[in-house]
Amino acid sequence: MSDGFNAAVFLKTVSTSPGVYRMYDANGIVIYVGKAKDLKKRLSSYFRKNLPNVKTRVLVSHIANIDVTVTHSETDALILENDYIKQYQPRYNVLLRDDKSYPYIFLSGHKHPRLAYHRGPQREKGQYFGPYPNGGAVRESLHLMQKLFPVRQCSDIYYKARSRPCLQYQLARCSAPCVDKVSQADYDEQVRLAGLFLKGKDDQVIAALVEKMELAAQEMEYELAARFRDQIMALRRVAEQQEVSNSKGDLDVIGVHYASGIACFHLLFIRDGKIFGSRSYYPKVPADTELAELLHAFMVQFYLNSDAQRTLPKEIVISEAFDEIGELETAIFQALNKKVSIKTKVRSDRASFLRLAITNATNAVNTRLSHKNTVEQRFNLLEEALELNTQIGRMECFDISHTMGESTVASCVVFNREGPHKADYRRYNINGITPGDDYAAMSQAINRRFDKIDSSGKIPDILFIDGGKGQLRIAQEIVDEKFANIDKVPLLIGVAKGEGRKPGLETLIFGEDEQTFDLDSDSPALHLIQHIRDESHRFAITGHRNKRQKTRNTSTLESIPGVGPKRRKALLQYLGGLQEVKGASVAQLIKVPGISPDMAQQIYDSLRD
Repeated sequence: MSDGFNAAVFLKTVSTSPGVYRMYDANGIVIYVGKAKDLKKRLSSYFRKNLPNVKTRVLVSHIANIDVTVTHSETDALILENDYIKQYQPRYNVLLRDDKSYPYIFLSGHKHPRLAYHRGPQREKGQYFGPYPNGGAVRESLHLMQKLFPVRQCSDIYYKARSRPCLQYQLARCSAPCVDKVSQADYDEQVRLAGLFLKGKDDQVIAALVEKMELAAQEMEYELAARFRDQIMALRRVAEQQEVSNSKGDLDVIGVHYASGIACFHLLFIRDGKIFGSRSYYPKVPADTELAELLHAFMVQFYLNSDAQRTLPKEIVISEAFDEIGELETAIFQALNKKVSIKTKVRSDRASFLRLAITNATNAVNTRLSHKNTVEQRFNLLEEALELNTQIGRMECFDISHTMGESTVASCVVFNREGPHKADYRRYNINGITPGDDYAAMSQAINRRFDKIDSSGKIPDILFIDGGKGQLRIAQEIVDEKFANIDKVPLLIGVAKGEGRKPGLETLIFGEDEQTFDLDSDSPALHLIQHIRDESHRFAITGHRNKRQKTRNTSTLESIPGVGPKRRKALLQYLGGLQEVKGASVAQLIKVPGISPDMAQQIYDSLRD
């Protein structure tokens, strides 16, 4: 089990109701989804001593967090568990391979975007529209989109390999951007209209096409005007069909709970009478905010966010009323051209959905409050262990990550009395040092962090260094220099890894006198130190991997001044590949179209430098 997860404290707040639980690893990935008739009893069974099942022991060892969704019955829990398994595909669940998650229509973010069928995690950049009830609905929609908007639907490999238009161009179902049969502006306009159509803004799309048709007719471009006319007629037929098929009880149900400064909005997305998904939102709430103000602010920001590509239902049910409901309905209609009814008093199935949303919102707030109290307790125990006379308000931790000296990155993570404060996290790309020199990397990172620091800056009460006496000694020297004229000086503590890097065996070192001390392996104070150390390591290694991947994906030619995309393409095509370019002589480089003798010499020298 992860050091940052306290099972005993978590289980104290778990409901005895039926429901679904999701288990996360240290990277925030769902690793298991389960259901239970009694959540408290079921989750407690995971943390017994001497677990007989090997798989369960391995699963528990990776748990960093658990999220609980309460349901009204075990049957509801079973249905929701199935939906979550489809959505997350957890590694420790038994997965039905021929079962499918809900599909989406994907509009990519390429220079010439493509429309595509999509299932699974939304990793690629672009816009996702859906979810659709089944794969057939997506394929039918894509087939219809081909007739309405000449946007490519071919794969990227097929698109890049084209030297002449394909059959879809001959059928007027694609404008052939692969071979420049359409201008970039015209293609972008069709992509924009396709996106509006998928967002449900049919009237806006039709109005734009009517304007284009009239303009083409005035300029006597009758064939173009006829194409716009046909597109408008097809769109109107589709809009009429959608108006009929949309009346199936699509709604958003929002349960609200607000206590001790923490608010949770739990949303159930109901489509065709089924729960398509759920999500909790925790807005940042200023002190002494009234509930009515909180409700209004959330609803406005959530439903008037035009960048979210969110499918709006005809009905929104919310557990609490607020004064500006009528105004919000009008604003949504004006901004999104979508008539939405917001209700607070409902009956039958809608009332059942609303009770479910309220239950989950309440449970989420209680869990967060428990976590907040746990963090506060750990801070108090750390103050006691370090024999501090003042309260710890801010802690920072530094770590270094690299692979054999390649792409070195330093991280600085920040904790306050509410836990990780990610807004203040920082990464430092380390340059100009001997590869693999952790001491120099640590020196550069801390110098940059406290450069020009003064008493009004963000000064940590404790500065943790992930490393032994060497790194700690360098950090202490820099802090002594930078804080020479500042009253407040952070306390430095090194966190040296124990035997076999096992958690609980760490050696802690004071920076001033380099005296070592230990804390019990089950001490909440040590758990807090392990948490900030692990978070700094995670943040550093993530930055390092991204930097390393970017470096490895960058061609050597890109670093040569004067060699732009056209010259790189000419070099690679003429000589047959990067290795051939590296092995070419100056005389061979001169033969490449667009490469002058001076440029050839520069390329030759740069590749051998």
